[in-house]
Amino acid sequence: MIPIDDTPRTEPNLVSTDARFADINLARLQQLGMVTHEGGRSGVAEDFRLIKRPLLRGARALDGQAIRHGNLIIVTSAIPGEGKTFCAINLAMSMAMERDTTVLLVDADVARPTVLSVLGLEPRPGLMDVLLDDNLDLADVILKTNVPALSILPAGRRNKHATELLASRSMTRLLDEIASRYADRIVIFDSPPLLITTEAGVLAAHMGQVVVVVEAERTTHSNVREALRQIEACEHVNLVYNKIKSFNDPNYYGYYD
Repeated sequence: MIPIDDTPRTEPNLVSTDARFADINLARLQQLGMVTHEGGRSGVAEDFRLIKRPLLRGARALDGQAIRHGNLIIVTSAIPGEGKTFCAINLAMSMAMERDTTVLLVDADVARPTVLSVLGLEPRPGLMDVLLDDNLDLADVILKTNVPALSILPAGRRNKHATELLASRSMTRLLDEIASRYADRIVIFDSPPLLITTEAGVLAAHMGQVVVVVEAERTTHSNVREALRQIEACEHVNLVYNKIKSFNDPNYYGYYD
């Protein structure tokens, strides 16, 4: 079993405490129109308040029926460029504002990781390193941040066998441990696009809830149908309509990146 205790370690051969902290430039994120604690009631912040509520209900079984691994939420899309990373980061930031909730944001787009760069951070060891190195614990690569309730798990080094690693027993054990050990933790995975790589489908099979980002006026119906077909075994799938220029239907969510 891979331990995920986030307490700092003192063994000399492990990563130092300072290396396990990430100082997110919140002022920069606010300038980019993203959700931050100091950003107030912006349109984007309000959109994500609406989007996170049913996901939180599913994670906490507030509707009366528990979802297995309901606190594991994957954010994906059919094709690149639809705004999935933008949505994953904003969703994590918004959920980190909840009381009695901690959030772990995982960059699981291991072929093209972008979470750290969007947050203005340098590459760090992460998920793939843990799967490749039996002597490395998940706790050694999780980054605490200056957002108290938010931690980050980088993608780590690239590997040509990423799909096999994500489908391995080690990954299954890791996800089971993450999902069950901390009842108040929401884990959000920024996933590869469904129609570009096979990693997204492998990851989605382990998730309790799936969020598929669809870009307005760009993503074709056939792409959406094929993406949904690839995750048809997932019971709890949510669609987010992104980059809406003007739309008055309150049943749809829209934001810009």
